[in-house]
Amino acid sequence: MDTTEIKKQVGFAAVDEFVRSGMKLGLGTGSTAVWAVRRLGELLKAGKLKDILAVATSSQTEMECQKAGIPLRSLNDPEISGALDFAVDGADEVDEDLNLTKGGGGALLIEKIVAYSAKKFVVVVDASKLVKNLGLSFPVPTEVLREARVCAAKAFASLGAQAEVRMAVKKMGAVITDNGNILLDLKFAAAFDPRELETELSRIPGVLGNGIFSRNVSEVLAAHSDGRIERLKK
Repeated sequence: MDTTEIKKQVGFAAVDEFVRSGMKLGLGTGSTAVWAVRRLGELLKAGKLKDILAVATSSQTEMECQKAGIPLRSLNDPEISGALDFAVDGADEVDEDLNLTKGGGGALLIEKIVAYSAKKFVVVVDASKLVKNLGLSFPVPTEVLREARVCAAKAFASLGAQAEVRMAVKKMGAVITDNGNILLDLKFAAAFDPRELETELSRIPGVLGNGIFSRNVSEVLAAHSDGRIERLKK
Protein backbone atom coordinates (compact mmCIF):
# COMPACT_ATOMS: atom_id res chain seq x y z
CA MET A 1 0.00 0.00 0.00
CA ASP A 2 1.51 3.36 -1.01
CA THR A 3 1.71 6.39 1.30
CA THR A 4 -1.32 8.15 -0.16
CA GLU A 5 -3.52 5.08 0.26
CA ILE A 6 -2.28 4.62 3.85
CA LYS A 7 -3.22 8.21 4.70
CA LYS A 8 -6.59 7.85 3.01
CA GLN A 9 -7.36 4.67 4.93
CA VAL A 10 -6.64 6.14 8.36
CA GLY A 11 -8.38 9.44 7.59
CA PHE A 12 -11.52 7.59 6.52
CA ALA A 13 -11.33 5.30 9.57
CA ALA A 14 -11.39 8.20 12.03
CA VAL A 15 -14.55 9.68 10.53
CA ASP A 16 -16.30 6.32 10.17
CA GLU A 17 -15.65 5.39 13.78
CA PHE A 18 -16.03 8.62 15.71
CA VAL A 19 -18.26 11.07 13.82
CA ARG A 20 -22.01 11.04 14.40
CA SER A 21 -24.85 13.24 13.17
CA GLY A 22 -25.32 16.46 15.09
CA MET A 23 -21.68 16.83 16.08
CA LYS A 24 -19.60 20.01 16.17
CA LEU A 25 -16.26 19.09 14.62
CA GLY A 26 -12.72 20.44 14.36
CA LEU A 27 -11.03 19.54 11.09
CA GLY A 28 -7.26 19.54 10.83
CA THR A 29 -4.76 20.46 8.15
CA GLY A 30 -2.36 18.36 6.09
CA SER A 31 -1.99 15.40 3.79
CA THR A 32 -3.59 12.90 6.20
CA ALA A 33 -6.27 15.09 7.79
CA VAL A 34 -7.54 16.07 4.34
CA TRP A 35 -8.83 12.52 3.86
CA ALA A 36 -10.98 12.87 6.96
CA VAL A 37 -12.45 16.04 5.46
CA ARG A 38 -13.16 14.29 2.17
CA ARG A 39 -14.75 11.31 3.90
CA LEU A 40 -16.96 13.61 5.94
CA GLY A 41 -18.11 15.31 2.73
CA GLU A 42 -18.92 11.95 1.14
CA LEU A 43 -21.05 10.86 4.09
CA LEU A 44 -22.91 14.17 4.21
CA LYS A 45 -23.71 14.02 0.49
CA ALA A 46 -24.89 10.41 0.86
CA GLY A 47 -27.20 11.40 3.72
CA LYS A 48 -25.42 9.09 6.18
CA LEU A 49 -24.52 12.10 8.35
CA LYS A 50 -26.52 15.26 8.94
CA ASP A 51 -26.62 18.39 11.10
CA ILE A 52 -22.82 18.64 11.17
CA LEU A 53 -21.05 21.92 11.88
CA ALA A 54 -17.29 22.18 11.43
CA VAL A 55 -14.43 24.50 12.32
CA ALA A 56 -11.50 24.51 9.86
CA THR A 57 -7.94 24.93 11.14
CA SER A 58 -6.54 26.68 8.05
CA SER A 59 -7.45 28.33 4.77
CA GLN A 60 -6.44 25.07 3.04
CA THR A 61 -8.92 23.07 5.11
CA GLU A 62 -11.57 25.74 4.65
CA MET A 63 -11.32 25.37 0.88
CA GLU A 64 -11.49 21.57 1.14
CA CYS A 65 -14.62 21.88 3.28
CA GLN A 66 -16.23 24.22 0.80
CA LYS A 67 -15.54 21.77 -2.04
CA ALA A 68 -16.95 18.92 0.05
CA GLY A 69 -20.10 20.82 1.06
CA ILE A 70 -19.28 20.82 4.79
CA PRO A 71 -21.02 23.63 6.77
CA LEU A 72 -18.38 25.84 8.38
CA ARG A 73 -18.45 28.01 11.47
CA SER A 74 -15.84 29.68 13.68
CA LEU A 75 -15.16 28.79 17.29
CA ASN A 76 -16.68 32.16 18.19
CA ASP A 77 -19.96 31.41 16.42
CA PRO A 78 -22.88 31.07 18.87
CA GLU A 79 -23.68 27.66 17.37
CA ILE A 80 -20.20 26.47 18.40
CA SER A 81 -19.62 28.67 21.45
CA GLY A 82 -15.97 27.69 21.83
CA ALA A 83 -16.53 23.96 22.35
CA LEU A 84 -16.32 20.99 19.98
CA ASP A 85 -17.50 17.41 20.31
CA PHE A 86 -14.64 15.95 18.28
CA ALA A 87 -11.52 17.04 16.43
CA VAL A 88 -9.31 15.10 14.04
CA ASP A 89 -5.87 16.10 12.77
CA GLY A 90 -2.54 14.71 11.66
CA ALA A 91 0.89 15.11 13.25
CA ASP A 92 4.51 15.43 12.22
CA GLU A 93 5.71 13.21 15.08
CA VAL A 94 4.09 11.17 17.86
CA ASP A 95 6.14 9.93 20.81
CA GLU A 96 5.59 6.93 23.10
CA ASP A 97 3.49 9.01 25.53
CA LEU A 98 1.31 10.36 22.69
CA ASN A 99 2.83 13.82 22.77
CA LEU A 100 2.85 15.41 19.32
CA THR A 101 4.70 17.87 17.18
CA LYS A 102 2.55 19.67 14.63
CA GLY A 103 2.92 22.65 12.35
CA GLY A 104 4.73 21.30 9.32
CA GLY A 105 1.88 22.78 7.30
CA GLY A 106 2.10 26.10 9.14
CA ALA A 107 -1.33 25.94 10.84
CA LEU A 108 -0.20 25.08 14.37
CA LEU A 109 -1.76 28.03 16.20
CA ILE A 110 -5.35 27.42 15.12
CA GLU A 111 -4.79 23.64 15.17
CA LYS A 112 -3.93 23.83 18.86
CA ILE A 113 -6.86 26.09 19.72
CA VAL A 114 -9.21 23.66 17.96
CA ALA A 115 -7.63 20.50 19.39
CA TYR A 116 -7.67 21.83 22.94
CA SER A 117 -11.32 22.93 22.56
CA ALA A 118 -12.54 19.41 21.70
CA LYS A 119 -14.04 16.86 24.08
CA LYS A 120 -12.23 14.15 22.08
CA PHE A 121 -9.15 14.75 19.91
CA VAL A 122 -8.00 11.92 17.65
CA VAL A 123 -4.76 12.02 15.67
CA VAL A 124 -4.35 10.21 12.34
CA VAL A 125 -0.86 9.38 11.04
CA ASP A 126 1.04 6.86 9.01
CA ALA A 127 3.23 4.71 11.25
CA SER A 128 6.45 6.39 10.08
CA LYS A 129 5.49 9.34 12.32
CA LEU A 130 5.90 7.26 15.51
CA VAL A 131 9.16 8.17 17.28
CA LYS A 132 10.85 7.63 20.64
CA ASN A 133 11.55 11.33 21.26
CA LEU A 134 10.10 14.45 19.67
CA GLY A 135 12.12 17.13 17.99
CA LEU A 136 15.30 15.23 17.12
CA SER A 137 14.43 14.36 13.51
CA PHE A 138 11.67 16.87 12.75
CA PRO A 139 11.92 20.47 14.03
CA VAL A 140 9.43 21.98 16.47
CA PRO A 141 7.54 24.78 14.70
CA THR A 142 6.66 28.02 16.46
CA GLU A 143 4.52 30.93 15.28
CA VAL A 144 6.11 34.26 16.15
CA LEU A 145 5.33 37.94 15.65
CA ARG A 146 7.71 39.35 13.06
CA GLU A 147 8.81 42.05 15.51
CA ALA A 148 9.87 39.35 18.00
CA ARG A 149 12.02 37.27 15.62
CA VAL A 150 15.45 38.07 17.08
CA CYS A 151 14.52 38.14 20.78
CA ALA A 152 12.50 34.94 20.41
CA ALA A 153 15.43 33.22 18.71
CA LYS A 154 17.66 34.16 21.67
CA ALA A 155 15.10 32.76 24.10
CA PHE A 156 14.91 29.54 22.08
CA ALA A 157 18.70 29.23 22.22
CA SER A 158 18.56 29.40 26.01
CA LEU A 159 16.28 26.35 25.89
CA GLY A 160 18.76 24.42 23.73
CA ALA A 161 17.23 25.06 20.32
CA GLN A 162 18.63 26.48 17.12
CA ALA A 163 15.93 28.55 15.41
CA GLU A 164 15.54 28.95 11.66
CA VAL A 165 13.01 31.16 9.93
CA ARG A 166 10.92 29.04 7.58
CA MET A 167 11.37 30.45 4.08
CA ALA A 168 8.70 30.42 1.41
CA VAL A 169 8.81 28.48 -1.85
CA LYS A 170 7.86 30.38 -5.05
CA LYS A 171 7.77 33.60 -2.99
CA MET A 172 10.58 35.78 -1.74
CA GLY A 173 11.04 35.91 2.01
CA ALA A 174 9.56 34.08 4.96
CA VAL A 175 6.44 31.94 5.10
CA ILE A 176 3.55 34.06 6.39
CA THR A 177 0.85 32.18 8.28
CA ASP A 178 -2.91 32.61 7.90
CA ASN A 179 -2.65 34.86 10.95
CA GLY A 180 0.00 37.15 9.43
CA ASN A 181 2.96 35.88 11.46
CA ILE A 182 6.25 34.09 10.69
CA LEU A 183 7.36 30.57 11.58
CA LEU A 184 10.58 29.68 13.37
CA ASP A 185 11.49 26.00 13.28
CA LEU A 186 13.44 24.77 16.31
CA LYS A 187 16.11 22.11 16.02
CA PHE A 188 17.14 20.27 19.20
CA ALA A 189 20.28 18.20 19.72
CA ALA A 190 19.01 16.47 22.86
CA ALA A 191 15.72 15.01 24.07
CA PHE A 192 13.40 17.22 26.13
CA ASP A 193 10.28 16.91 28.27
CA PRO A 194 7.42 17.83 25.89
CA ARG A 195 5.04 19.09 28.59
CA GLU A 196 7.67 21.31 30.18
CA LEU A 197 8.89 22.66 26.86
CA GLU A 198 5.37 23.42 25.65
CA THR A 199 4.89 25.55 28.78
CA GLU A 200 8.28 27.27 28.49
CA LEU A 201 7.79 28.16 24.83
CA SER A 202 4.36 29.63 25.63
CA ARG A 203 5.96 32.01 28.15
CA ILE A 204 8.25 33.71 25.63
CA PRO A 205 6.97 37.17 24.63
CA GLY A 206 6.08 37.31 20.95
CA VAL A 207 5.61 33.55 20.62
CA LEU A 208 1.94 33.08 19.73
CA GLY A 209 1.96 29.30 19.41
CA ASN A 210 4.22 26.27 19.43
CA GLY A 211 3.91 22.90 17.77
CA ILE A 212 4.14 20.71 20.86
CA PHE A 213 0.81 19.15 21.82
CA SER A 214 1.14 17.44 25.19
CA ARG A 215 -2.49 17.70 26.35
CA ASN A 216 -5.92 16.47 25.26
CA VAL A 217 -4.79 13.75 22.84
CA SER A 218 -7.46 11.07 23.28
CA GLU A 219 -6.20 8.51 20.80
CA VAL A 220 -3.79 8.04 17.89
CA LEU A 221 -4.63 5.93 14.84
CA ALA A 222 -1.42 4.88 13.10
CA ALA A 223 -1.71 3.20 9.71
CA HIS A 224 0.89 0.65 8.60
CA SER A 225 1.85 -0.27 5.04
CA ASP A 226 0.23 -3.72 5.40
CA GLY A 227 -3.18 -2.07 5.95
CA ARG A 228 -3.22 -2.54 9.72
CA ILE A 229 -4.35 0.43 11.84
CA GLU A 230 -2.70 0.55 15.23
CA ARG A 231 -4.66 2.20 18.04
CA LEU A 232 -2.66 4.03 20.70
CA LYS A 233 -4.13 5.42 23.90
CA LYS A 234 -2.64 6.97 27.02
